[in-house]
Amino acid sequence: MFKKILIANRGEIALRILRASHEMGIHTVAVHSLADHNAMHVRLADESVCIGPAPSRESYLNMHAIISAATISGADAIHPGIGFLSENAEFAAMVEEHGFHFIGPSPEHIALMGDKIQAKNAVKNLGIPVVPGTDQPISNLKDAERWAEEIGYPVLIKAAGGGGGKGMKVVHVKEQLSECLSLAQNEAKACFGNDMVFIEKYLAQPRHIEVQVLADHHGNVVHLGERDCSIQRSHQKVWEEAPSPAIDHETRMKLGGLVVDAVKTLGYRGVGTFEFLYENGEFYFIEMNTRLQVEHPITEMITGIDLVREQIRVAQGEKLGFTQEEIVFRGHAIECRINAEDPETFTPSPGKITDYHAPGGLRVRVDSALYSGYTIPPHYDSLVAKLIVLGNDRETCLMRLNRALREYVIGGVKTTIPLHQLLVNSTAIKAGQYDIHWLESALKKKALAS
Repeated sequence: MFKKILIANRGEIALRILRASHEMGIHTVAVHSLADHNAMHVRLADESVCIGPAPSRESYLNMHAIISAATISGADAIHPGIGFLSENAEFAAMVEEHGFHFIGPSPEHIALMGDKIQAKNAVKNLGIPVVPGTDQPISNLKDAERWAEEIGYPVLIKAAGGGGGKGMKVVHVKEQLSECLSLAQNEAKACFGNDMVFIEKYLAQPRHIEVQVLADHHGNVVHLGERDCSIQRSHQKVWEEAPSPAIDHETRMKLGGLVVDAVKTLGYRGVGTFEFLYENGEFYFIEMNTRLQVEHPITEMITGIDLVREQIRVAQGEKLGFTQEEIVFRGHAIECRINAEDPETFTPSPGKITDYHAPGGLRVRVDSALYSGYTIPPHYDSLVAKLIVLGNDRETCLMRLNRALREYVIGGVKTTIPLHQLLVNSTAIKAGQYDIHWLESALKKKALAS
């Protein structure tokens, strides 16, 4: 068993990993930038090491500084968390080369799934349906025009080496293709250091459905059902729920079985998430995330399985402690991502927390590193809390969430809590009738309250 884990991240996910480690009797090392010296995970960790100035590239993305921190602290393993270096194959390889355990998949699998084109080709060969599109990078306008005509407009240009909506452009007609291709390539280069893009069919009203998988070193693989992440703004998830209101149990188990078979063939280990677009009864693979997901708590709520604990156990070489048949889905869970942003303009709102009161009660969970007096730094992602609620059914869950949102107090900065209060009372949300474009359309029309 690991005796000491270094947590190469910050914020609520660092605190989440710290808690799981402490519950397993494992000591923790928190790394932090100068801007995070008073962060909650730093205050609660057994040890802490400052790894650089506030900018991420000089601290949380500084691979050599993190390896040095692991060395001087005597850590056995490194957990990369979410974002930053969590899907960086070079970092995973560096961790292992220096004699530490990387709590995640192999560098080879991270590299494979980190390239959207390679990932699509790999899963397609394993029998998983993909969105119609190119199977190779597009580098010039002539090729783009040929593929767009073959696929049929509208099409979507996407960065091959990244995600989160960066390097992504929708092209409705041929006349827009040249400009959109150039913009997508430039944005991809700026964000990911790689200007390769590809083209696929643009689906008009899909839902975003993802399947959580877990695999050990001994060939055991399970799926933990699906999450519906269709409530999005600017390609960023805002609200997630499990199970999906659009999927029945038979479809869930069929899709999950397909993903499990693919994972077994790949020889993958650890946690992972297969993401799909779902439209007109058909699933289309878009990517695999080779890490823990921000929205993992809703899967934990409906299954009772601690995914971070299982990550650590798998990294230690242990077998999964349960079979697919032993996994039972109970109730309905929803997660609201609370950002320190203006709820109308979505402008970041860093600053000092003057008042803080988290909601409580039966089956209410808050994953956050906030506390009264803490100052949210302006250097990082604006996600500051996740409110997760479980109910026996979806209606009960929505009512409990509505109550919890009214209780949640974060003073001193603007947050997106008011946005979620509108969402939970929306007619479309209550009916479960939405797709990935619904939120942006409703915001544009100022129709969230209906």
